Amino acid sequence: MPFLGQDWRSPGWRWVKTEDGWKRFEPFSPALQDGNSQLNDISHPVILTGDDGDEEIYAPEDCEFAAKKRKKDHCRNNTDSQCFYRENWIYVHKESTRERHGYCTLGEAFNRLDFSSAIQDIRRFNYVVKLLQLIAKSRLTSLSGAAQKNYFNILDKIVRKVMEDQYNPRLIKDLLQDLSSTLCILIREVGKSVLVGNINIWMCRLETILLWQQQLKNLQMNKQVNNGLTLSDLPLHMLSNILHRFSDGWDIITLGQVTPTLYMLSEDRQLWKKLCQYHFAEKQFCRHLILSEKGHIDWKLMYFALQKYYPIKEQYGDTLHFCRHCSILFWKDTGHPCTASDPNTCLMPVSPQHFIDLFKF
Repeated sequence: MPFLGQDWRSPGWRWVKTEDGWKRFEPFSPALQDGNSQLNDISHPVILTGDDGDEEIYAPEDCEFAAKKRKKDHCRNNTDSQCFYRENWIYVHKESTRERHGYCTLGEAFNRLDFSSAIQDIRRFNYVVKLLQLIAKSRLTSLSGAAQKNYFNILDKIVRKVMEDQYNPRLIKDLLQDLSSTLCILIREVGKSVLVGNINIWMCRLETILLWQQQLKNLQMNKQVNNGLTLSDLPLHMLSNILHRFSDGWDIITLGQVTPTLYMLSEDRQLWKKLCQYHFAEKQFCRHLILSEKGHIDWKLMYFALQKYYPIKEQYGDTLHFCRHCSILFWKDTGHPCTASDPNTCLMPVSPQHFIDLFKF
């Protein structure tokens, strides 16, 4: 049998995860189907009178066509209604098959994985920003027109969130700095057609990036008025435990600037030693030893020196996962229609760099 459905290029049915398992999703509500069935049951010509008195006669087959078109428009325009479902996963395929033609791209992944909503989740915010930063450094020239639009739309939402919530502005500043540096270099090489799209569009985008940088530079952190217990009121051992939870040296330095007590705790040698041991191997210490005036190892300087030569471990509240059985990329809490007997054994967390590598063709 050559065809499996009305359109042999169709990727198949959509499925919804329920308490009883995965069920096939019907994209149209019963109320809409009833309304369309009433139109489809019309067996006589319909006469419509316009404002000028002219009458137009529509045959039953015209009404049936209008009903089908209305059904399509309802599904297309009411994407936020309860009767519409959209998967937050994407099948990663790198070659064409008889069933599927072409391959998935970064632009398609941006749409299907819904990064616009992901940045509203504090667990995924750092992950998405790091991903955009890696794209700015290495994959900007390979973005299609749709992928460029998605990229800068998400970037605009990130800047708005940082300006409103004042959450982690240093992270987005680093992203914009890398993006502007990359664009400045690529625009000079426009004669080589390294960027997809009109040069004037990229110049406007560069001006927007510079405007964002200026806005973040002028960002004033709101001082919260709280008459209750503050961070300075906590015991020293609790403040020390908080500092030991950080995995980024810059976060430790930033917190140390709040009060003299926190500054004293942030300069603890054991704190920076454990941070170095967490991110780097012992053999890497021997290659870049830095001694203080007293002859002791300066672990704080060691951390920033090693950071220039070796990558540090990345921690994220939530990451994308890849199913080795289904070859599907998805957010873990949304799930996917896995056919494996034990899906948990097939899951693999995907770092931002791994995500970039999945779409290198």
